[in-house]
Amino acid sequence: MKKILFTIAAISLPMLLSAQSAIDANLFAQPDLRGTARFVGMAGAFGALGGDLSSLNQNPAGVGVYRGSEVGITFDVDGQSVESRTATATDKLTQTKFIFANAGYVGTANINDEGTQTLSWGASYSRLASFNRQYRGRGMSLNGNSLSNYIAEVTNAGGWTEKDLETTHTYDPYRDYPYAPWLSIYAYDSYLINPDESGKNFQGLAKAGTTGDANFDVRERGFNDEYSFNIGGSVNSTFYWGIGFGINDFELNSYTFYDEQLYNAYDPGNGGTGPGYFSMDNWRVVRGTGFNVKGGIIYRPTNELRFGIAAHTPTWYDFRENYYTSGSYSFGSGLQSDAHNYPETNNGYDADFCYFYRSPWRLMLSAAGVVGGRAIVSFDYEYVGQQNAAISDDGGEFLDIRDDIHRYYKAGNIFRVGAEFKVTPQFAVRAGYNYQMSPVKNEVQDNMIPVTTSGMQTSYTLDNNTQYITAGLGYRWENFYVDAAYVHKKRESVYHAFSPSSQQAPTASITDNNNRFVLSLGFKF
Repeated sequence: MKKILFTIAAISLPMLLSAQSAIDANLFAQPDLRGTARFVGMAGAFGALGGDLSSLNQNPAGVGVYRGSEVGITFDVDGQSVESRTATATDKLTQTKFIFANAGYVGTANINDEGTQTLSWGASYSRLASFNRQYRGRGMSLNGNSLSNYIAEVTNAGGWTEKDLETTHTYDPYRDYPYAPWLSIYAYDSYLINPDESGKNFQGLAKAGTTGDANFDVRERGFNDEYSFNIGGSVNSTFYWGIGFGINDFELNSYTFYDEQLYNAYDPGNGGTGPGYFSMDNWRVVRGTGFNVKGGIIYRPTNELRFGIAAHTPTWYDFRENYYTSGSYSFGSGLQSDAHNYPETNNGYDADFCYFYRSPWRLMLSAAGVVGGRAIVSFDYEYVGQQNAAISDDGGEFLDIRDDIHRYYKAGNIFRVGAEFKVTPQFAVRAGYNYQMSPVKNEVQDNMIPVTTSGMQTSYTLDNNTQYITAGLGYRWENFYVDAAYVHKKRESVYHAFSPSSQQAPTASITDNNNRFVLSLGFKF
């Protein structure tokens, strides 16, 4: 039996091999609280208020509330802190990012027509979401399991044979077999799975009595930016309407590392048992553009009360993705120079895919009240139809991914409440709370059903509920304004090394405690 060890990569492979997954569909639609300092200072509860540059991304009717023109810019300083906890260790990684978060312009014309009083238009750039996050964990117990055993189970379930996986001088499965199981080939060529005594099935490195631990490192960065173009107006100072068109620019870069140190593991070279080690690195880049349409209305029956409703169509994205995987394996006493050592080499191809992604529909209902002419209290509810996201190509929607989306996810719900109080006509204080419920179903969170991941990536992180606590200040001087806000974000997640199989996969608890400072400057005329 001849094996060739190399840095893995796959040539273009069909979607039925999970080049994308339902996990991706959720990640791509990840919501965030971003916008002008006044907007985030009130936790984004602006659906019934309008009159802010962030209205162009939320309820387009907010542009109709304007009585004049405005130009403004916003900057963020993101202080990110992510803590991971395993049974034996706690790790914390921090980073600080400076972000140009928002810039916009709104123009208004007085119509002086019967009923219709103003017509407004606006354009803005906004960072809707940031994917910047890094976390790592050490000492996850294998509990007698191993990633290699999981891959062996998947390989056996697929009916793949050694002939399908082995590279020879006349056959290269990466090049010659368009429907090849790339993860299985990688594991076979890296000695992570090997034929059992019968020769009919594969086995991993963990046997009865095998112990060990695992480590991981995840580093993500990227953004979802939107360029919005809106038009709206007012009717009898009671009814406000707006329509918006958005163009999105999307980029996600990720690197994941996973390794296992095993004791009393199966020795694929000489049989028997002994210490073993392997590692796996994955690099991934997703880039694309998309577009969407938004519409909304605001109704003001009295000066003290407003109601709003807005709907966002899905954003239709055109994505291009590249990923690359490498790994190494060694086995033997002490893993020193006398060990059977199989280092990585570079003999593969980058995977390269083009596909379409459709984000969920979004619906927002809002109410706001003015108290005593000096205070505003505002409430928003947002429905996110996460179970309606889709991934497709020119041949149509991928039905297996659609089924997984329905199996893993339910609708997401977001609640926002914000308040503003004018201490003086020029100076205001603000506060808010934003609660985003996780769309992940309980049976997925509880590891009761298997989860399909994409490409060569076996690990995934499931986010639980996310909370934002916000506060802000605002000052007006003639036509100029300056707003500042503080945003505290807390999110708890669980890292999974691979999908639940016959035994539990190693996991780690992840907690984000991020602090962001926002500054907006603008001019009204």
